[in-house]
Amino acid sequence: MHDLLATLYYWLKAGHIIFVIFWMAGLFMLPRLFVYHQEAAPDSPENAAWIDRERKLLKIILMPSIVVVWVLGLLLAYATGAWSQGWFHAKLLLVLGLSGYHGYLSAYAGKLARGERTLTGKQLRLLNEVPGIAVALIVVLVIIKPF
Repeated sequence: MHDLLATLYYWLKAGHIIFVIFWMAGLFMLPRLFVYHQEAAPDSPENAAWIDRERKLLKIILMPSIVVVWVLGLLLAYATGAWSQGWFHAKLLLVLGLSGYHGYLSAYAGKLARGERTLTGKQLRLLNEVPGIAVALIVVLVIIKPF
C-alpha cells in the first residue's frame, strides 16, 4: 500500500490542494451569504432563495470537498510519514478546527432556514476571517515546517 501511495504522491497532493481550494472558497462564501440572507425579510421569496443557495453550497461544494480533503490528506500523511512530525500535528489541529467551523456554519444555516437569526452581520463578517487565518497558518506549517 505504501508503495502505491508513493507512486501516486503527486496526484494525491494535487487533488488535496484542489479540494482544499474548493473547501476554502465555500467557507469564505457561506458567511457572506448569511449576511445577505439576514438582510432579507423572513417570509419573503428572497429569504427562500438564500436558504436554497446556502443548502446547495453546503451539499454540492462544501460537503464533498471536506470529505476529499480529509481522505487525501490522511493518505498523504501516511505516504510521507508525517504522523511523526510536529508541524503535521499543528496542521492537523488547525484542520480539525476548520472542520468544526464548517460544522458550526452548517448548523447556523439550519438556524437561518428555521428563521432563527442569532448572529449580527458584524459577527458574521468577523467569522469570515476564521478560514483565512487558519489557511495562512497551515500554509506556513506545510511550507516552512518550523518544528
